[in-house]
This record gives sequence, structure tokens and C-alpha cells, in this order.
Amino acid sequence: MSTIAENVASIREKMAEAAKQAGTTRAVAAMHRAAREHPGAILAIGNAPTALLTIAEEMEAGLRPALVIGVPVGFVNVVESKEVLFAACERYGVPAIAAMGRKGGSNVAAAICNALIYSAAEMLDPSARGWNG
Repeated sequence: MSTIAENVASIREKMAEAAKQAGTTRAVAAMHRAAREHPGAILAIGNAPTALLTIAEEMEAGLRPALVIGVPVGFVNVVESKEVLFAACERYGVPAIAAMGRKGGSNVAAAICNALIYSAAEMLDPSARGWNG
């Protein structure tokens, strides 16, 4: 039985090899794989603006994720990638959450995912989650 850490390491190795063979980044290779293996998934991106551009490209080719959360942080191609992704989502009717501008990050993507889970579980009230602060 393999551990989660071993599975993650294996996937990282596979993505690094796929990226090397394609002459691209691991983020791009990962988004192509996600589109192929999980076409109706929720895609949450907190880094790598190239991942957003790849999702938009995959949407042009027919991908329809359940939801795209696009919140990479930084300076290089961040604003543009969010605009391209959001336009593609609007064009194809795919729900999207994007932090327009340069702000965002993996922590923001995780916080959005957590908020959606709590909302879906009708547990927005902290006391419903057992917190008695």
C-alpha cells in the first residue's frame, strides 16, 4: 500500500517528465492531464498563470469543468491570464471565481475551496463546526 506522499511524488515525477517531453511547464502538463482525466472537475489554481491559459485553451477544445477557481498571484502574465480565463468561462458558460488583478495565491484558492465546502454543507456558522470561541 502506498502513502499519499508516495502518490504525490509519483505524480510530480510523471508531470515533470511529461513537461520535459512536451517542452513546456509542469503546470501546463498537469492541466492537460486534468482535462483529459477529469473533464467535469473543479479546477483550483493558486499559482502558475500558464495553468489558467491552458484551461482556457482546453475549454476552446471542449473542456467544460464544473467550476474554475483562478487566483494566481504575481506579476508575470497574472492579470492577462485571469482575463483570458474569465472570458473563456463566460463564453462557454463555465462558472468561475477569479481574483482579478495581481493578488491571489494557493492559500486564497484553498480558502475559496473551504468556503464552498462549508457553504455546501450549510456550516457557515463556526459553532456548527464545533468551534466555541
